[in-house]
Amino acid sequence: MTATDTRAAAAARAIFAERFGAEPIGTWSAPGRVNLIGEHTDYNDGFVLPFAIQHRTHVALAPRADGALRVRVASTFEDTTAELALAELAEVFPGRRDEVPEWARYPLGVAWALLAASGTDPSIVPGVDLAFASDVPVGAGLSSSAAIEGATAVALADAWGISLDRVALAKVGRRAENEAVGAPTGIMDQMAALLGRADAAIFLDCRSLDAQVIDLGFADAGLELVVIDTGVKHSHATGGYGERRAACERGAAALGVPALRDVTLDDMPRLAEIVDDVTFRRVRHVVTEDQRVLDTVRTIREQGPTAIGDLLVASHASMRDDFEISVPELDTAVEAALSAGAVGARMTGGGFGGAAIALVARDRVQAVTDATTAAFASAGFAAPTIFSVTPSAGAARD
Repeated sequence: MTATDTRAAAAARAIFAERFGAEPIGTWSAPGRVNLIGEHTDYNDGFVLPFAIQHRTHVALAPRADGALRVRVASTFEDTTAELALAELAEVFPGRRDEVPEWARYPLGVAWALLAASGTDPSIVPGVDLAFASDVPVGAGLSSSAAIEGATAVALADAWGISLDRVALAKVGRRAENEAVGAPTGIMDQMAALLGRADAAIFLDCRSLDAQVIDLGFADAGLELVVIDTGVKHSHATGGYGERRAACERGAAALGVPALRDVTLDDMPRLAEIVDDVTFRRVRHVVTEDQRVLDTVRTIREQGPTAIGDLLVASHASMRDDFEISVPELDTAVEAALSAGAVGARMTGGGFGGAAIALVARDRVQAVTDATTAAFASAGFAAPTIFSVTPSAGAARD
């Protein structure tokens, strides 16, 4: 574990002892992720290229000391402790989810979805206590939510003796986020959290869930992937994300296809005649972004990572203009990074805030950091948080 990992794992054990008056049997963790390219393509059955990062969420776990068939969750980021009987999980989710604090819907939702996916009778597994700590920045588009879900899934699967493969556990996390939390996200984040590998990205077909490990070669090329966290918070459970997803569904329905994965650029003139301009532009983003993912994978394999800059820049322009999910802070981050010599840059994550990423030669990282900080100050924005991320391993017991 890294130094920050060690601190977060220790914090999870400490909050466990404080809230539950006992010691955990162990800690498990899962990473956040950066999506190198492929935004809003996942729920359209398309392609994505994320990688797990070194920032992780840790969960300490132990069976209930009192033998109660209940699951109880606590965290360093909330003062409240939430609790449900195992038998109540299927009654509460999804219809009564509003009775559960929003943060607690993630781990409790995973418990519900894991029991359902494995066909496990809740009366035959022990009650458990779970305590979370994380160094994944929340609201930065680095999927702190999937890190919670992934850590919970591997911890509970171990504690309950449930044997599901990593793809099945990713589906558990997605169901928890979609139905227990109410955020209509795809499966990219969960797959990255569970399948991540060091020094590599996951090239994921979101229809078949086929995943290929793509060696990135950043280190050999002298590159770093810099995250520029704007500090502008977003929530996928609110309207903007859902509206974009609905527009994609309208576009697919208008063309009579199951998903935008089945649409090509050749279909766009016909689409323009049968849908409104907003729907057309939403669809155009997804169709062109899918192609950019394929082009990025091919370019990395054939030419190396220094050749993907234009694809990153085109991705940002598409999200800014066609999908309209950027904000002035994200645009400023991208423009400043490029002006300071970044190979490429774009916003990452669901949009409406969060972070941008910049692929930067190692000897230009400080220049990009300084230029971006200065551009934010000049625009009157709060100072961004800027740090490098490293492609890292997926969920595991610590």
